[in-house]
Formats: sequence, C-alpha cells, structure tokens
Amino acid sequence: MNWEKIKVNHYFSRPVEYIYASAIFDLKEYDKLYENQNNLLHHMWQEFRSKYKLRLDQAIFHDDLQQINLDKDIICLWFFKERTDRSVGKDIILAGKKIVYAPNIFFITKSKDIKILEKKEYIRRPFLQLDLKNETWEQLLKRFNKRT
Repeated sequence: MNWEKIKVNHYFSRPVEYIYASAIFDLKEYDKLYENQNNLLHHMWQEFRSKYKLRLDQAIFHDDLQQINLDKDIICLWFFKERTDRSVGKDIILAGKKIVYAPNIFFITKSKDIKILEKKEYIRRPFLQLDLKNETWEQLLKRFNKRT
C-alpha cells in the first residue's frame, strides 16, 4: 500500500489515535477505480489488488458508511464519496469528534468508538474497507515516534 505517503501531519492522537490522509493515491488511479466501483472484477480493480497483494476478501467495497465492519482489529477505510454529493460530509463520529467523509481520503484507527450518522435522503456513501494488520498500524505509529 502507499503507506509511505502518510505523513506525521496525518496522525492525530485526540480524542483517540487515528490517521486521516488525503491523496495517498494518485488522483488518476483513484478516478479509474471510482469509475469502476460497481464492477470490482474490472481489470483496474484486479490490477489494484495485484499491485498491493490483496485478496478479494481483504478489500471490500461497501455502498454506505453504515456497512463498516467494526469487528476488524484496525479500521481502515478509503472514501469514494459520490461526485454529486455536495453535503459537508461530517457523517462519522469518532469518540465524539466529527470526521469528514470526503473523496480519496484514508481513515485509519484502532478505536471501535465509531458512530455513523444516518442520511435522510438517499445518497450513497461508498468506501473501500481494507484489512490492515496490527503490525502495519504499529509501524505507521513508529514512523511518527508514537511507539517505542
């Protein structure tokens, strides 16, 4: 994955530890995947999984934030906000803090204190949930001197 593009200013410690990073994927690559989000067997998605050595079950695409799997050790989400969605996007509450749902953002946390606000109108809030190992999370934090 492009973890080397995550910088210290993407790391936040309050209210809980999390990473909120934009553009760790090139916009062209993101756009190609965005355009083919309804066909995860499309060659663009196959190339993505192959490049990052991901099985189909390690990168699950969901139509709405309500579908986050909180059973994962690390919550790792890549947002694919609809271009027609003009809302502010403060749909995620992490330990009481509003997290903005915006296009091409990576949101990573170990916290399970996540609430998703319901949408009254039907607007999809698509995202890709990736399996992230504890050791990868710890390595990221070590880079920012947040672990010894």
